[in-house]
Amino acid sequence: MKIKIESSRLVKPSYESPTHPATDVLIPLSLFDSVTFDTHVGGLYVYRPPTPPNRVIEQGLRKALVEYREWAGRFVYDADDRRCIILNDEGLPFVEASSEYPLGSILDEPSPHHLDLHPSLDNPDFLAQVQLTRFACGTLVVAFTSHHMVADGLATSGFIVAWGRATRGLPMDPLPLHDRSIFVPRDPPRFQFQHRGVEYVDRRAATKHSDPEDTIVVHKARFPHDFVAKLKSAASVNSPYTKPFTTFECVMAHLWRKITSARGLSGKETTKVKIAVNGRSRMSNPSVPMRHFGNVVLWAVPQSRVEDLLAKPVGHAAALIHDAVARVDDDYFRSFIDFSSSKEKMEGLVPSADKEEMVLSPDLEVDCWLKFPYYGLDFGTGSPYLFVPSHLPVEGLLIIVPSLAGVGDIDVYVPLFEKNVDSFKNGLFSLD
Repeated sequence: MKIKIESSRLVKPSYESPTHPATDVLIPLSLFDSVTFDTHVGGLYVYRPPTPPNRVIEQGLRKALVEYREWAGRFVYDADDRRCIILNDEGLPFVEASSEYPLGSILDEPSPHHLDLHPSLDNPDFLAQVQLTRFACGTLVVAFTSHHMVADGLATSGFIVAWGRATRGLPMDPLPLHDRSIFVPRDPPRFQFQHRGVEYVDRRAATKHSDPEDTIVVHKARFPHDFVAKLKSAASVNSPYTKPFTTFECVMAHLWRKITSARGLSGKETTKVKIAVNGRSRMSNPSVPMRHFGNVVLWAVPQSRVEDLLAKPVGHAAALIHDAVARVDDDYFRSFIDFSSSKEKMEGLVPSADKEEMVLSPDLEVDCWLKFPYYGLDFGTGSPYLFVPSHLPVEGLLIIVPSLAGVGDIDVYVPLFEKNVDSFKNGLFSLD
């Protein structure tokens, strides 16, 4: 795929008032910001013609940045050596690109070529980046990359919707809540849960990385809605709960079992799944609004011996996931805040989220984006017909997104060692 860069410039907030806000304001990262991945995350939004001119999309972006100034800022450190966002309005890269070829089926399957459609994810200087790529067929691909320490998926998707609304001349409702100082420890603190080994690890062990022993391939698995219904029905057999398992719990339970089987792990090994849990819907004393802009995510970590996971039905795995997620409640989030605020407890610890780790086996990590309104990025000519996460070949790091192939269909991006892919694909639609 040959992409030609036509232009590149910095886009800054466009204020209607002649009085602009101060550009020396420092926003210290919250405890939740600091414990997440120190890297950019990218996504591709694909539009059929007709589409608005680039200048219209750029104007909408400038308007949206007025309410989301963090994306146009930079990382700095304050006098206390805290990592902060400075709201200096220096801007984010806005790249215009083109291809003399039609898009065709390039985005149908995961490929390293997708990286050509957005600026590098390794750029440390900018907190967000945009690239518009126009193809000969008239298709437009809008790429947005953002630094995870600035905002989690829910907060970022709120900005995405606001960008579309600003481009269409509509109010950016609801406006984001910009207050990262609300996460304060209790007095006295209560360390109710173990956070060492979950959100944090010993500094001495944090530099050990697993080198890939084989080529990592990202496979896109599509689950039609009728198969998802069968999966939920199978999981509900002998369920101890009054409410049915969620779609996520059933799909993740199925994937956990199928990937574990495909990997050929020893029956005595322990396998875990790291599941992101949104604290906005969990914290209640005080509550955190859904429009809070930043990170409010911790992880549930269900685990099982391999032989138990594979010998027992999918409902058993769904119950493990359900129970682990339920345990990450208000008390757990408050305990994390107390623990992370304690200099004594934090001595010698660093965040466990490690962007350099390329192999997660025998474990998994999952980002579920089923409820994010990514298809709300409407610039005035309709929603994207396709959303594709950036190519991210980390073995065992799953991304679950809604599929537009059919109502209720689900796409899952599954990075595995190449030697395990055929086994995974062959057993994927078996409910055994």
